Amino acid sequence: MLKPEILDPQGQAVLTALPRLGVSGISGVRQGKRFELELDGEADAAALARIEHLASTLLANPVIEDYVVRVEATP
Repeated sequence: MLKPEILDPQGQAVLTALPRLGVSGISGVRQGKRFELELDGEADAAALARIEHLASTLLANPVIEDYVVRVEATP
């Protein structure tokens, strides 16, 4: 992952594309060897289902990549 102070144009491009794909409630995306998404609200079942859908259709190429959706608390 890039350090937090380094600009992440790929993450910004994904963040900009989300509303056009009908996805809301995500306020930040960082992209590197992994994606980090910051939610506006709680990581409830509906939010996790939206993120799982994003992972399988936008963030990963399931033909050649495996992915895992994991929730971590922010400090």
